Amino acid sequence: MAFRHPAERTEDEAGRGRFERLAEAASNFTASPLFYCVCLLLVAGFLVAHALGLPLKWQLFAADLMTAVTLLLLALLKNAERRAEHAVQRKLDAIAAALLEQGGSSHEARDALRAVIGLHEDA
Repeated sequence: MAFRHPAERTEDEAGRGRFERLAEAASNFTASPLFYCVCLLLVAGFLVAHALGLPLKWQLFAADLMTAVTLLLLALLKNAERRAEHAVQRKLDAIAAALLEQGGSSHEARDALRAVIGLHEDA
């Protein structure tokens, strides 16, 4: 079985897995005012560690903590971006298929539309 990105899974694949639920919950939390306050506290702690001239160990700890949060947010952002991209593409494919079913356009337009439906899957 090949590993696939969570955004590439279809809705009928046994519902959402633990990762999908965790990613959505984390995305909701990071969009909240509470998370913004947590980030402000992290930055304030980093600035205080430098302003007070705390030992290098504490300054590095504050910097490493901010780096870890940044890395996790980057992974979360990429996951959300991929899920949104796939959702938009599925909607566009559905609209294009509906237009083809109506058939009111020229043969050239229908052929062009047929050619681009699912083009993202070949890449």
